[in-house]
Amino acid sequence: MSDRLKNTGQPNEEVIDELTKDLKTTLNTTESIEEFVISPGTSAEDFPKASGDAPNTSDTPTHSESIDDQDLDRDYKESDDGAKADSDTDIDEESLKDAEVDLTDDQKEERKIIAEELKKSGNEAFKVGDYERSIEKYTEGLRTCPLQFSQQRSILYCNRSAAKMKLQKYAQAVKDCTKAIELDDKYLKAYIRRAQSYEATEKFDEALADFKKILELDPDHKEARQATIRLPPLIEEKNEKLKTEMLGKLKDLGNMILKPFGLSTENFQMEQDPVSKGYKINFKQ
Repeated sequence: MSDRLKNTGQPNEEVIDELTKDLKTTLNTTESIEEFVISPGTSAEDFPKASGDAPNTSDTPTHSESIDDQDLDRDYKESDDGAKADSDTDIDEESLKDAEVDLTDDQKEERKIIAEELKKSGNEAFKVGDYERSIEKYTEGLRTCPLQFSQQRSILYCNRSAAKMKLQKYAQAVKDCTKAIELDDKYLKAYIRRAQSYEATEKFDEALADFKKILELDPDHKEARQATIRLPPLIEEKNEKLKTEMLGKLKDLGNMILKPFGLSTENFQMEQDPVSKGYKINFKQ
């Protein structure tokens, strides 16, 4: 028996990945087998899903947070519009940099003041629920405010993320929060909103990391403390579902390959080592 089928002490996910790669290699190199033909392009996704396959559903907590200069609440649903970039709100910093080369200090200060007024207009639009308009105003502010004013630009990005979260554009909100954090790595609200957006899209590991960072900045933050208790079981549950899904696909794929030889995955018994959490695979006739 191959050494890789013996107990290696590897994590479960690594064992499953290795076995899946081996099976895919077999599929791609086998030209034909009696009662069984697989084309070279076949992948695990082409096979029926395991009966346990199902999308994850998890309650996302709500939280009220203030937006700079004007406090605004948060009331989000579990949803996301995907990771597609919104070209209307993209900020071309290289173009901004080129445009600022010939500006005097006074002109830059004037632009900073205009950007501040645009931010206020965005806050007002947010307050009345006109989130699209608030995004437009924050974006205008970002395209106006000189790059040297990092603090003001960080606030604009963070405020815009709040509006995008209201529209359930969580992936875009994460990008804005990340930009805000790049400009100000101690910006608590940016970490909070990014953590909430991650959790809303079931990226629990990333959410937990941000909530831990929040506790570093504010040890008494109530939501972050609750999250560090709430998220670990959700992470474990999600990982178990992913592992079950992978094992189900592996079993289906293995049975199709082994069938012509009078074998099935039932001939291979997997036992988990309670200490290392790795797998030992035994063959039984």
